Amino acid sequence: MKKVALVFPGQGSQYVGMGKDLFDRSPAAKDVFGEANEVLGYDLASLCFQGPEEDLKLTANTQPAILTVAVAALRIMQAEREITPLAAAGHSLGEYGALVAAGGLRFRDAVRLVRLRGKFMQEAVPVGAGAMAAIMGLSPGEVQALCQEAAQGEVLSPANFNSPGQIAVSGHASAVKRAVEIVSKQAGKKAVLLPVSAPFHCPLMKPAADRLREALAPVETGDLKFPVISNVEADLYPGKERIKDLLFRQVDHPVRWEESMQKMASLGPELVLEVGPGKVLSGLLRRIRKEIPAANVEDGVTWEKAKGLL
Repeated sequence: MKKVALVFPGQGSQYVGMGKDLFDRSPAAKDVFGEANEVLGYDLASLCFQGPEEDLKLTANTQPAILTVAVAALRIMQAEREITPLAAAGHSLGEYGALVAAGGLRFRDAVRLVRLRGKFMQEAVPVGAGAMAAIMGLSPGEVQALCQEAAQGEVLSPANFNSPGQIAVSGHASAVKRAVEIVSKQAGKKAVLLPVSAPFHCPLMKPAADRLREALAPVETGDLKFPVISNVEADLYPGKERIKDLLFRQVDHPVRWEESMQKMASLGPELVLEVGPGKVLSGLLRRIRKEIPAANVEDGVTWEKAKGLL
């Protein structure tokens, strides 16, 4: 079997109907949805399978929904193939999936935490007061300079270093709008406002980070069965003693995804599997390290294709 690494998607990969095929395919997946429903106290499975879409898009619902679908896919993979990953990483919310896969968090703790995380992040900034935009064609240094120019006394900073030439910025809505206007006047560059409900991964999220730290305090963490790469440091977790610290810091710090994938590539994977809804991270990996094959696993069809690559 090939040397496999796992990546777990973050917010923005959700869609109505996600996870239904997994649920129908396997008792292992049914158990994951059942556990999520029990912990959360509402029918997450129905929300994932049937919507309504406006409810699924609410951050406090989106985060546990994506995590649950990802872990359901993971459980099917584990039931049908003995996969010992070289490493795992997750984009923002996806880091919880990576930690569940490696044994650092129990799923029931993770799904409760991401529900709170979504709630805290939404409540940190009034709706409409914050925004995010994707900036294409600028280097990290140029994006940093752009933020300084457009901030004008407000908060604006890089939020997601996704891939070469693709960096998201986050902050006050008016500052983000100014940044988009500046970039739109530059030949060959592009800036697009993102359809998000809060300005994630910037200093405006500090109140959410502080509340999450309190929620993390009583949670038991476990020894990692294989390496996990953190968003905050773009490096391997040194051990379970850093899990709570790095998860709380992640909320108001940028996601260093490009560096995280370079770190993963240094470990020598022959295949990267994106576990959960969508295939955004597979696309980003092609831009970062196109020589490493990637495939997504979000339903039975994609899992059968991935098994063929193993």
